[in-house]
Amino acid sequence: MGRAAIEGRPVGADAYVALEARYGHFTAMQVRDRRTRGLELHLERLESANLELFGVALDRAAVLGSIRAVLGDDVPDASVRVYVVESDGRPLVMATAAPPFHLSGRPQSVKPVVYQRYLPHIKQAAGFPQAHLIRQVARDGFDEALLTTQDGLISEGAITNLGGFAGGRLIWPDAPMLRGITMGLLQRMDVPQDRRPLKVSALPDLDQVFLCNSRGVVPVGRVGDVELRQDDELMARVIGFYDAIAGDPLD
Repeated sequence: MGRAAIEGRPVGADAYVALEARYGHFTAMQVRDRRTRGLELHLERLESANLELFGVALDRAAVLGSIRAVLGDDVPDASVRVYVVESDGRPLVMATAAPPFHLSGRPQSVKPVVYQRYLPHIKQAAGFPQAHLIRQVARDGFDEALLTTQDGLISEGAITNLGGFAGGRLIWPDAPMLRGITMGLLQRMDVPQDRRPLKVSALPDLDQVFLCNSRGVVPVGRVGDVELRQDDELMARVIGFYDAIAGDPLD
């Protein structure tokens, strides 16, 4: 039986499982009034990753049951993560709840970093590289790391997707990436949309650049040392579309 201790204090077997979890995947969501946007997309993400990593179907009942259990009867709003990790050779569902995250709405600054994730289409349970990159760029005064190839081709942010508008069209990078839940929801906007190779050098030519993830949608004001265009009306339209999406009940 596995044992674990934290700073000299023995903890239970469940804590051992969580500490030793290395192989698996997860999804992150914002819960408001015990609802979350794109619940089916979250479940589809977990289902797809489960089949690829473990070769078995997702236990959806365990996922929803874990979310309800971690919220309890007294938490209507939270930042929730659902993990599916390997334990004793089988996938095990775990969930965590933290205080809800509220975006400031201020334009974000991003720093290009040459880095490409392994199996980028899977939201991997072990996220050390992204966490490290965010800490590194934060020391230089940036909010997010923008992952690129050696020649500046953009894939995604460390924990976000990047999108932009050009001449009324919504542009997404055409590169290996994690297609986020919020990205998937924004792809339902009634505007022309393209996926195309997008380099860092092309961002100043776009009418508006933004980042999106489970925390919401926020404009990008600066990439490296270059200030980007800001279209408040266009940004309000994107955020308004996202805010109007009804949350799916978790109970």
